[in-house]
Order: sequence, then structure tokens, then C-alpha cells
Amino acid sequence: MNVDGLISELQLKAVRSSGPGGQHVNKVSTKIKLNFDLKNSQYLSKDEKTILMKSLAKRLSKDGIISLQCAETRSQIKNKEIIINRFLEMIKKGLEIPKKRKKSKIPRQAVEKRLEKKRRTSEKKEGRKKPGMS
Repeated sequence: MNVDGLISELQLKAVRSSGPGGQHVNKVSTKIKLNFDLKNSQYLSKDEKTILMKSLAKRLSKDGIISLQCAETRSQIKNKEIIINRFLEMIKKGLEIPKKRKKSKIPRQAVEKRLEKKRRTSEKKEGRKKPGMS
């Protein structure tokens, strides 16, 4: 994965933030919107694209575009750094292939312990019955 290449393909746009901040909010564009066209990326291989399409399916639009936004700070530069790092982290996690789970055998002692407890519970309930009833 070519990080510099991916960053060059990002489309970053500064927009006015919503929320508290007084008059400053109305005149400064600090919120950053990031768009990345996954389908048309030149820096990802076909295999990487298919893996990301599956793992990031909930984050993709119908056109195969990843959209993120950040308005955490009042600084446009810090918001850009945050959103780029978040994007790269998302791509890294999306490309990780989870390990397959190995089935493990239940230990004999655990099975015996369960059966013993079951037998004791059965005897306890058997002892609650009136005499002569089966």
C-alpha cells in the first residue's frame, strides 16, 4: 500500500462547521470533508480493492466512494491531520485479514465436572419427591 499515493488521491474540502463557537463559526471554514474514490484508485491493487469493498461496505456509497468528515478542533490544519490519519487507519484495518478460529476440544475434566454437577442436581431434586412416588 502506497501511503503517499493514497494521500494524493484524496479530495479534501473545507466547509463551515456547525455547532457552538460564536461569530467565528460563521466566517471560517474549519470542518474538513474527505472523499476517496475506492473503485478508481490507482495505488491499490485489484485484490486490495475487493478486500476493502467487503470490509468497508458500510462506509461506501453506491459509487464506491468513502466519505469522512472532521470538525473536532477549530483549526483546519489539525482537522486535516486527524481526518487523514483516520482514513489511513481505516484502510489498514480494512486490509487486515482476520485469523481463522481453530476449534479446540473440550477438556475431559470439564466434561466430567459438568456431568458430576448434573448428577448432583438430579439427586437433589430426586430427594425432594414424596416417598413411594417414582
